[in-house]
Amino acid sequence: MNLRINSEFGTLKAVLMHRPGKEIDRLTPYNKDFLLFEDVPYLEALQREHDTFSSLIKDSTGAHVYQLRELLIRVLYDGEILLRLMRESLRRSGLTHIAEDILERYSTAECAGILTAGLKIHELKQKLPKLNAGELYDFAFAIPPCPNLYFQRDPMALTPGGIIFSSMKMEGRQREADLLRTIFENHPDFKSNVTTIYPIEGHDTPPSIEGGDVIILSHEAVAIGNSERTDEKAIYHAAKALLAEGSVKRVYEVHLPKKRQFMHLDTVFTVLDENLVLTYPDAMNSVLQTSLYTLKEANGDKVSIKREVLKESLLTVLSREIPHLEILSTGDGNADYALREQWFDGANVFAIGPRRVISYNRNIHTNRALRNMGVEVLEIPSSELSRGLGGPRCMTMPLSRSRI
Repeated sequence: MNLRINSEFGTLKAVLMHRPGKEIDRLTPYNKDFLLFEDVPYLEALQREHDTFSSLIKDSTGAHVYQLRELLIRVLYDGEILLRLMRESLRRSGLTHIAEDILERYSTAECAGILTAGLKIHELKQKLPKLNAGELYDFAFAIPPCPNLYFQRDPMALTPGGIIFSSMKMEGRQREADLLRTIFENHPDFKSNVTTIYPIEGHDTPPSIEGGDVIILSHEAVAIGNSERTDEKAIYHAAKALLAEGSVKRVYEVHLPKKRQFMHLDTVFTVLDENLVLTYPDAMNSVLQTSLYTLKEANGDKVSIKREVLKESLLTVLSREIPHLEILSTGDGNADYALREQWFDGANVFAIGPRRVISYNRNIHTNRALRNMGVEVLEIPSSELSRGLGGPRCMTMPLSRSRI
């Protein structure tokens, strides 16, 4: 597997997903904000909806659906990797010294569950009765859960030049990125094909960047959102590495308002075909600035790039990169419907092929508009999946597509 993708809509061949698990049941009305979640979903129904989603991908495309849990268990058979991840996960609670004790008392599969679903002090005491947890109460987390893990788009991004491993903005999600990077750098199916674009070597605390802000405009151009979760410095370093690698000729930095509903660039627009883009009009109109990075000089290890602030709208940029561009708005042009359906990620559909998308069934007006444009829309149930405020694109990390 090449682990490079040159379009957002080439026919899907392989994708990474994570079936929600016990980490969702860790959510309560009192900790959901701390755990960066919007609501408290019903896990069994959430799993049924997610299973429908993954089955639809397999049945409609024949693509291979990799499950994060299975990949993680395979990597954790390496004891050194498991010990490192366990120590890092225990750091926040100050219990790194018991990592080896945990490994002695839990199986590899159980450890994988702990790394994703977390571990409470009272659960740990069942295996370690003499545990001294200091000032931590029994119902405190020794390892916090990762309830956002089913949004696989955020911890990394594949580009025409290689992989951007995210440096997550919120501390509560950084372990997600660590898990993904560990898998891809060590799993036998992937490790020989990893070209790391970001983070840059030697940066212990790199500026934040998240996969939902990375959108491929063409095989030569990538857009990265300067958003609530992605910093300008990270975009600069990622652009420099992409341009130096040579596959990408242009990197656009798109400044978004620092608002929850514009959290990532893929809440603003998604590319559905070589000339069709789905947008949330209010967000498109709120874009404050777009900048262009291009290669200035590349001489061995010496690479310099230039940044040009463009005095033109994002739509103008898209029109230049996407010839004969057609724009379709969420809500079928109705402002009220667009607002409602944007709350449930109407613009965040998942393209499984040219003009073939998977969308939430609740976004009826957007789906109707898509069909009127000749797009095949496959719908999935969304009563519980949508409670995390992420759409079908957010839940999927394409690993292989047909080249355009």
